Amino acid sequence: MRTIGIGWPWAKLARRNLARMTKLATQAGSRAAVEALKPITGPVPPAGAGHWTLGIVTGVGGTRRYRIFRPAGVKFGERLPLIVMLHGCQQDAASFAASTRMNAVAVRERFLVLYPEQDRLSNPHGCWNWYDTKSGRAQAELALIMQAVDQVCTLYAADRHRVAIAGLSAGASMAALLATRHPERFSAAVMHSGIPPGTAHSALSAVGAMRGRRATNPAPTTPPSIAVSWPPLMVIHGEADGVVSPENGRAAAHLWADAANAGVGVQRAVQRGRRHPMKVTEYKRHGMTVATLVEVARLGHSWSGGRANERFSDAQGPDASRMIWAFAARQFALARPAHAAA
Repeated sequence: MRTIGIGWPWAKLARRNLARMTKLATQAGSRAAVEALKPITGPVPPAGAGHWTLGIVTGVGGTRRYRIFRPAGVKFGERLPLIVMLHGCQQDAASFAASTRMNAVAVRERFLVLYPEQDRLSNPHGCWNWYDTKSGRAQAELALIMQAVDQVCTLYAADRHRVAIAGLSAGASMAALLATRHPERFSAAVMHSGIPPGTAHSALSAVGAMRGRRATNPAPTTPPSIAVSWPPLMVIHGEADGVVSPENGRAAAHLWADAANAGVGVQRAVQRGRRHPMKVTEYKRHGMTVATLVEVARLGHSWSGGRANERFSDAQGPDASRMIWAFAARQFALARPAHAAA
């Protein structure tokens, strides 16, 4: 993979803004901003024909970096779908891209991938603060992620009507929170080994939730004046997860199903070659899938089907990245007629 600059007509403007933000952050002496602007270190993302570019957003919650991956050969004016990927604790954008190999799927299927990145000053372990809603820290991070989505939609002409969000562990919890707070912005959401919204409100309660010792309350939604439903959810969770209890995966699927008054379908067993077997349960309302629960046997707290020898990655699991794209693509296809009519 080549690491290159922005290849669009507005490249000079983007680079100029980046330089200005760096200068202002340094002059202001803000530790958080300066730390956020340090170069990303870590493994190079999987090989593939595309562009791996740095971006930065800043707001009341501080400054955050992100990486955007574009497959090669995108034509001017062409709008591609966007998958937003939120890493877990002890990860960054580069290591998450390397582990999940989502960029390789993007090359094959032609879509953009956005990797927002948490900074170590906001959380020393690099975890998204999904549970900290009382202080407003979670909301501030949500705003920064949404700002990154908006920036990518503008700079890289991503299709705003075809955006899905996925995450691992704390990133999965943040993805679900975003889907409930901004449901009109996402066509699909995916939680991999995460905790559903409404389960924790502090670091201490988050630890209890990780162990499956807390009940999940109804998650906050957008204001009643915005009559939109949550986007369809896919939950992927390992039955051998010793970090985040599998009870959380089931609770997330039930939360979505209850919110939509959906019924549960027949659980089916799926085996793909020699990969870990999985059980798949769908929750539907009026024939439409509201939630899909994928429980993977023998999978721990790792990305299912991820790159071998990467941290938080199990190469023997079914390919979560391919499942995520297939799930998102189905939702994009269902939404397209309505958007085309509009």
